[in-house]
Amino acid sequence: MKRFTDLVAETLANISEEFPWDIDEKMQGREQQPLILDIREADEFSAMHIEGSLHVPRGILESACEYDYEETVKELVEARDRDVIVVCRSGNRSALAAFTMQLMGYQQVSSMKTGLRGWNDYELPLVDAAGNKVPVDTADEFFTTRLRPDQMSPKK
Repeated sequence: MKRFTDLVAETLANISEEFPWDIDEKMQGREQQPLILDIREADEFSAMHIEGSLHVPRGILESACEYDYEETVKELVEARDRDVIVVCRSGNRSALAAFTMQLMGYQQVSSMKTGLRGWNDYELPLVDAAGNKVPVDTADEFFTTRLRPDQMSPKK
């Protein structure tokens, strides 16, 4: 049986990853901006995200990447030859999503290494649903992992 961490590790060997500071540099002064694709859940995206990013939750990604589905997102379907950077909280879900997108024909897709946690650690800007800048400390608190006892591995 493979665990989540095993799947991510295997995927990382087959995709490109970019650090937040490299992505920030790409976003500065380019004629065609990279498409920042945020695949987190709706509540995560509403709380904070990179300004101008496209939100498509991981759960509907595959159908959003194709025409003829209720979840179709035209901008995403038409981005197969565009620089697409997939982001999530820590870089794990985005790695899996980037790999899936490669299989679906996306030529320039990569995952943001360290995710939005790393983006915030580098003190790059995040905005909330209303477009207001989110303070770094607020984002730090939001991105802090909180496991309930029932979510932790049983002691052996």
